[in-house]
Amino acid sequence: MRSIKNKEKIFRTSETFKVLSDPNRLKIVIALAKEELCVCDIAALLNLTESAVSHQLRILKNTRIVRYKKIGKLVYYSLTDKHIESLIKAATEHIKE
Repeated sequence: MRSIKNKEKIFRTSETFKVLSDPNRLKIVIALAKEELCVCDIAALLNLTESAVSHQLRILKNTRIVRYKKIGKLVYYSLTDKHIESLIKAATEHIKE
């Protein structure tokens, strides 16, 4: 019960679910669960503008769901860790039942 009383943990968990509730952000996370991608690849894959993808990635980065690395002029994004991927898999299994 201690985790329920920890307001910071509750807030951050709630924020994670809020961020993942957006369909475009969820699609980006699913794509990044498969491989590291740059903005232009994500935009082409999801049929979105690079500007729209960049905006969504900024939100995902601010909530520590994705991380990035620069290689030359390109910036590549990946999931911060396997926890997010596990969360998506659990939710997917839940809706199948």
